[in-house]
Amino acid sequence: MLPAIPVFDLRAEAQPSLAAMRAAPVRTEALWRWARRHYSPVGISIADRLSRHWLRRNGNPLCAEIDGIAAGLPGPGAYALNLSFEWGCTVGLGAAEAPFMLRVLDWPLEGLGERLCVFPQAGPAGEWLNLGWPGFVGVITALAPRRFCLSINQPPLPQRAIARMARWAGADFLGIAVDWLAARPARWRHRGLPPAHLMRLVCDTASDYAAALAMLRDTPLAAGAIFSLAGTRPGEAAVIERAETSDAVIDAAPNAVAANGWQSIANPGAARWRYSAERHAAMTALLAGPVPSDFSWLTPPIANEGSRLAAMMCPATGRLELLGMEGTAAVTRPLYLE
Repeated sequence: MLPAIPVFDLRAEAQPSLAAMRAAPVRTEALWRWARRHYSPVGISIADRLSRHWLRRNGNPLCAEIDGIAAGLPGPGAYALNLSFEWGCTVGLGAAEAPFMLRVLDWPLEGLGERLCVFPQAGPAGEWLNLGWPGFVGVITALAPRRFCLSINQPPLPQRAIARMARWAGADFLGIAVDWLAARPARWRHRGLPPAHLMRLVCDTASDYAAALAMLRDTPLAAGAIFSLAGTRPGEAAVIERAETSDAVIDAAPNAVAANGWQSIANPGAARWRYSAERHAAMTALLAGPVPSDFSWLTPPIANEGSRLAAMMCPATGRLELLGMEGTAAVTRPLYLE
């Protein structure tokens, strides 16, 4: 039998991510070791030093929490991993009487599906559920019952000429690496919030859909992002696209979809994960008909070799259905909460 997704109640914790690491030390260290192998010990050590300097220079509101996580790990990596923004995703929003969200997270880091957790947390605006991993202070997928649910997707990287040539020659990895490195100086100079950290602040402080939308649309960011948001009332659903110099809000009427490409921003770039256009088209077709009440919709290309999490959320009812994945295979039993 597949394992269950554990739930760790952090509602009384002032630093919930640090408490999550202490509650699940084996999961935390396993994820750290996977990341260390994936990025190499030297690579993650260098990235960790730079990330720590950047967070402290910018006065990041979550830096003290990351300091505590770093102190509890066997080696460097906490700062770099808490600034990692590498996931590709597919999201479908329905804006009917009870808005809902279908969410699939794709990330090349193996083991995330097996280590998936749910963390009930609480902030000034109320209680909410963080669907993620111990040791990560940001938020990538969350449900705040009777307020909203939200998720984040990786946007395209602006393309440089040499990167376009590499992709044309079939060297996609080289093209992505060139574009990623070319974007680092601007990221280093920026004083805005990391997108996943903004998501955490939204969950803690936004009282309703309108407040969450305003924060996701207007808060200065250190990097581009594609946010998806659903509320509790008919019509309360939108995709918020944030590029470095422009933004757009795509209202769900009656549906909206987000993958890893811009829809309303004229900013050339290439999606950072595979099948973005195909995933977008498949989710659009899915939302055009009756949406299954179970995970039978989770088929390729929406589910693919990088999938680590699948969720169905309805803020009006507080309904959550969650599944941990490694590629197209489920590695946990479905978790149902309402």
